[in-house]
Amino acid sequence: MLTNSQLAQFNSDGYYMARALFDAEEADLLRKAARTDPSVTDKAFDRDDGSGGKSRITLWNDANDGLLSLFSRSERVVSAAEQILGGEVYHWHSKMMQKEPFVGGAWVWHQDYGYWYNDTCLFPLLVSCYIAVDPATRENGCLQVLKGSHHLGRINHVRVGEQTGADPERCTEAEKVMDLVYCEMEPGDALFFHSNLLHKSDQNTSPNPRWALICCYNARRNSPYGKSSHPAYSPLRRVPDTAIKEAGLRFLDAGVEFLS
Repeated sequence: MLTNSQLAQFNSDGYYMARALFDAEEADLLRKAARTDPSVTDKAFDRDDGSGGKSRITLWNDANDGLLSLFSRSERVVSAAEQILGGEVYHWHSKMMQKEPFVGGAWVWHQDYGYWYNDTCLFPLLVSCYIAVDPATRENGCLQVLKGSHHLGRINHVRVGEQTGADPERCTEAEKVMDLVYCEMEPGDALFFHSNLLHKSDQNTSPNPRWALICCYNARRNSPYGKSSHPAYSPLRRVPDTAIKEAGLRFLDAGVEFLS
């Protein structure tokens, strides 16, 4: 649960950093699941940044009983998402971002709602929780945000090189008046951020990987009215915070896939 001051900070800045939201044991389970689950590799696809870098992404819509999905269903994350969005939420999708050493690609300035608008969600009533799998540093391409940029509203998204990003002219002007924040994180730290918050990341020029699990939520009252690449509302089966540790050893011992 977020305190009133933490929620006020989110509303003002467009993000809130929850340090050590998951403890060292949970962060270790997350890292092992991410690295050993064959579904992460088998379902991954590349995104070329147009400058010689590539990032890999594994995306899934269903939140099931697998270990990775338990993070998106955990009480501490879901409750915070519901506080932020002011009502019941459901699982929109989750993704494993895989920015590998030396080759991990950059992402241009963008807003998530810049994409999700086309999934026929009427309002930007969506929030993401970025959970660090590895340490995130400036050297390995940590997330960067423009503080308070969610107040700009949705910006038109256009082709920017090999990617689709927010209108570069508006982003340049926003950078002149808003603080640029490098979100350096340790494993288990979590960043909640608004779907209209401008964010980007640089290439990974370090010898260290930068993986992250991003769990995304939509408000029940904002379910898509038309065709969407992500699901319409269905109840989210949240689990107690103890579920990750209880299930983690069982899944690791069994050697099963965590996404299936």
